[in-house]
Amino acid sequence: MSYTIQFIVRHGYVLIFFWLFAEQAAVPIPSFPLLLISGALVRSGRLNLSPLLTSAFAACLLADNVWFQLGKRYSGRALQFICKISIEPDSCVRRTENVFQKYGLSSLLVSKFVPGLNAVAAPLAGGAGANFARFLLFDSFGTLIWIGIYVFAGYAFSDQLEVAIGYATRMGTGVFAFALFTFAAWIAWKVLQRRRFINSINTTRISPEELHAMLSAGSDVMVVDVRSNFPANTDLIPGALRIPAEDLPGRHHEVPRDREIVLFCS
Repeated sequence: MSYTIQFIVRHGYVLIFFWLFAEQAAVPIPSFPLLLISGALVRSGRLNLSPLLTSAFAACLLADNVWFQLGKRYSGRALQFICKISIEPDSCVRRTENVFQKYGLSSLLVSKFVPGLNAVAAPLAGGAGANFARFLLFDSFGTLIWIGIYVFAGYAFSDQLEVAIGYATRMGTGVFAFALFTFAAWIAWKVLQRRRFINSINTTRISPEELHAMLSAGSDVMVVDVRSNFPANTDLIPGALRIPAEDLPGRHHEVPRDREIVLFCS
């Protein structure tokens, strides 16, 4: 463990920049332990607070701005790509759309604390056509809050962290093995969760071409568009019944029961 601390001290600011950039780029590697240790190292004088905050802030802001521009240009495709590399089920987009629709850009103040929301908040803001200056303002404040809480928690509880690190050092390689096993198990669970979600929607799924052929042939089919009312979802299917998924329990009576139903949700 002491070698790990020395590595962080030696490459601290560069390591923090690239680690946080990777996490904000949706790579599933948690950065809060690094921020906690960095805060403790600031208290011991082995790292300086100003370059630490600057490196962390720059990494987050750079990644978020890239995702904002990708979301603005590619919208849904950018969100689907994020869900794949972050190993989140595609339903994370729907949950985040609902949160973003309810709270707007103010959700960026807490988005980095919320799994799922952290990954897709920036491209959602871009896809919604948010003003870039306002996005930058809210994202900057949210980033500073997130970084500050973990760094100053590490600073305040540095004594407890040193005890924990000392205990881990005495345990030797067993700690690393346990941490590696825990991280691998978490990744495996996320992969399984995503695969189960995809399998659940593939059981009765039809392609857009198949649906188009059915409609062109005059089949008695009712298309129910269950996408959210998020601004990016403006492309409507002619004749489709628009009922967001969260409204289905209260509006299910609007769906006819005398014909085949196709739910459109992507």
